[in-house]
Amino acid sequence: MRDVWILRLSHRVPRDQRVSTHLALAARALGATRMFYSGTRDTEFESIINMIIKNWGGKFSVKYIDDPVNIINKAKSMNYVIIHLTMYGIPLNHIIDELLRMEKFLVIVGSEKVPSKFFYISDFNIAVGNQPHSEVSALAIFLDRIFQGMELEKIFPGGVLSVVNSKRGKYLIDSLK
Repeated sequence: MRDVWILRLSHRVPRDQRVSTHLALAARALGATRMFYSGTRDTEFESIINMIIKNWGGKFSVKYIDDPVNIINKAKSMNYVIIHLTMYGIPLNHIIDELLRMEKFLVIVGSEKVPSKFFYISDFNIAVGNQPHSEVSALAIFLDRIFQGMELEKIFPGGVLSVVNSKRGKYLIDSLK
């Protein structure tokens, strides 16, 4: 079973709060288990994500870290493959077959300009397209490819809210009501 951690570099308040929140939401919904972030500690961001986890369930966590290199080294010591998502990397389509043979990933997603050391500390620098685009879209596409669409059917235990899929309308189950 795959385990994917996300490392968000250089979170800036308030500039990155919305994008970092969307990264965490995409990461959680599409199969990642943890998100670490560096830069400026943002307890409001953490509270938003923890509220989503409480309401919608799942085993996901978000944690601030002072030094992203420490979490990379920890992940490497646990045999995680370090992936840096960048439009300057190897095209995802060219490397996906090799990645699908691996089980544990730490995916680095930048904010401001990513320092060059992260291009060298990573096992793979991977491009999801070669045009400017959102880091949220890159992460979503990467996770979907790694989980081969199976994350879209995932059931999240422990939540109080769930969607009832329907052709028309919006139906939500609230187990507290």
